[in-house]
Formats: sequence, C-alpha cells, structure tokens
Amino acid sequence: MIDKATLDRAVSAGILDAAQRTALLDLAASAGPSAVLGPTSDRLSVDDQMRLVGGGNDIFVTVGIVLLFSGALFALQAVLPPDSMLLAALLAAGSWVVAEIVTRQKRMRLSSTLLALVFSAAVLTLLIDFVGQQFSLPGAINAFSLLALRDDALPIGLILAGGLIAASAVYFMRFKVPVLAAIVAIAATGLAFLAAVLVYYEQMINGSIAAPAPDQLAQVVSNALSIPLVCGFVVFAVAVFLDLHDRERQTVWSDCAFWLHVVSAPLLVHPLFILATGQDVLSGRIEPGMSASVMLGLMIAAFVLVALAIDRRSLLAPTLAYFGSVGIYYLVNSAANTTGIPPFALILLTIGAIVILFGAGWQRIRRLIIRPLLPTSLLERLPPIKA
Repeated sequence: MIDKATLDRAVSAGILDAAQRTALLDLAASAGPSAVLGPTSDRLSVDDQMRLVGGGNDIFVTVGIVLLFSGALFALQAVLPPDSMLLAALLAAGSWVVAEIVTRQKRMRLSSTLLALVFSAAVLTLLIDFVGQQFSLPGAINAFSLLALRDDALPIGLILAGGLIAASAVYFMRFKVPVLAAIVAIAATGLAFLAAVLVYYEQMINGSIAAPAPDQLAQVVSNALSIPLVCGFVVFAVAVFLDLHDRERQTVWSDCAFWLHVVSAPLLVHPLFILATGQDVLSGRIEPGMSASVMLGLMIAAFVLVALAIDRRSLLAPTLAYFGSVGIYYLVNSAANTTGIPPFALILLTIGAIVILFGAGWQRIRRLIIRPLLPTSLLERLPPIKA
C-alpha cells in the first residue's frame, strides 16, 4: 500500500498533481478500512517536510557538482582571455545540461538548487560583462563615478535585473526549481530601489526638492528604507497568495512561497525595527528605554503571530536572528553590564529558548494561539492546523 508520504513525494516530483493525489486517497478510502492509510502515515505530514535535501545521494551528487564546476571554472580561466564572455556562457550552458539529468530526470532537491544558483550566477556575470562592453564604466567605483553614470543607470539596471529575471523565468519553466523565486524577488527589489534613487536624484537636480544638509542625512537614509519595506510587503503578499492556493503544501508553488518568505523577512524586519526602536541609521545606536523595549516586544509578537497563522517558520527564523543579534543586544547591553552577564550570553539564552519552544511544539502552539484568535472563515483559508 502506498502511503501519504510517497504520494507527497510523487506530487513534489511532478509525477502526480494535487488533484490526482486527492483522487487516489479517496479511492483508497472507498476500498474499505484495510485500504485506508494508517495513523503512522498521517503523522509524517504534521510538520513541514524537508524540501531542500532529498537524501544521502542528493548530498553526494551536490559534492560532485561543486567539484565539477570548480574544476571547469579554473580550467576555463586558464585557457580563455580574462575578459571573455564565453566563460560565463559555458558555465550557464553546462549547468543547464547537468540539470537535464539531475533536476529534470532525478528531481534531486539540493543538487537542483545548487545548479539553479550556478546558472543564475553565470547569467548575472554574463550580463555584467555585456554591460561593461556596451557602457563606459569607470575603473574605480566611488560616489563621483556613480553620479556620472546617472544617465546610463536605469538602462544598466534594466539589463541586469531584467535579464536575470527573464533567464530565471525560462529556467523555472523548464526545471521548476523553487529557489529561483528568491532570485527574481531580489532582482526586482534591487531594480525598484535603483529606480527610487534615480527619481530622488533627478528631483534634486531639477530643484523640486532641496539637497539634504549633513545633519539631515540620517533622515534621508531612514526615509529610503521605505523602498525595501514596500518591496518586502509585496514579496510577502505574493508568498501568502501562493500559500493560500496550496494549503496542504503539495506543489512547487508552496516551495516558491518558502523562498519568498525567506527574502521578505529581512526586507520587512530591518525597516520596521528602525521605525519601532528609533535606531540611528548611521551610527546604529539605540537609546535603551521602556518605549524601545515595548515596541521591540510588540514587533516580535506580531511576526510570531503572522508566522503561526500562515504556518511558516521560514518567516520567523530570520526575524528571530535579526532581533536577537541587533535588538536584544542594544536593549540588554546596559543591564548586562550591571549584572556582569555578557550580552551574547543573554542573546543565546533568549533565542535558543524561543527556537526550542517553537520547534518542539509548533503545531500545538498554532492550535492554542491561532485557533481562538481567528474566525473560522479565515482559518478555513489558512494552512490547516495538524495537532
């Protein structure tokens, strides 16, 4: 008898779709009690399945890919001219050819992820070489050389970000590798930030807004954080949209949502952290006080509730790491100095306790917190609570 875990793997590998999986389960249930999947199979899907590593052979092949492309890189650098675009093109083509076997036929997760990253890096390098040949780029990168590029900045950004997004889309349509969703999100965010900077600079040149004084630079930088914040909300909204259309986490779109949550978390956390605590964006200093501590606590609670509601630990992990490494350090540093306890010890204790707590009882915590808080109509659209 094929269990649910096997059917889940078949859906992830593209052998079955979600509707066919449901039809097979209904057929098994209609055949009688002996054909119904047992409780052991049900327990296998209570927590998120490992989507990154497919097994020991996957790791073995990943090591082989690292060795293969490392050797190819050094060999090509030895035989090709230093400025040759052929090197990146050959690496991109090689990753595609290997992916036809590793990804298209064998569906090895970690190896497929690495090949997609190699392909993306090779395409980006190829685009950078193309930009270097088409535009007069300065030899040294500094503030004045960047200002001289303002007329070409948008075309360069469109070539780099647009080309990477297009190549990632083509690769995804062929191989369905979820990590490419993160590549597209990062490229789109970078392009949006570049466009915002150019608009702001053009307004200063035209006299629409005044150039900031030295004591206003911190405020300007703080306002600039609204761009990654907006991009973070957009990426997060797309990830939630994909999650809501795959509540059982059975298709590749759910895996794409995982990577989008990983990208959206730092884009959201850093600007919101500065807004909540009043951190100086230039010096990084936070004035320890009750208001900053309360706002930090509310921020952590809000992210925890959202992560529990959408059943995504990938959103919570970067949040805890950032708040733990930055926020808790600044806010407990003065208290730690009076007690003699090193700040890093308090950070490790706090974050470690939270991670163990949520890791050991994630679904139970969801049931205890989310079920009483949200209406039934909303719970029916969210990922099901499995405890």
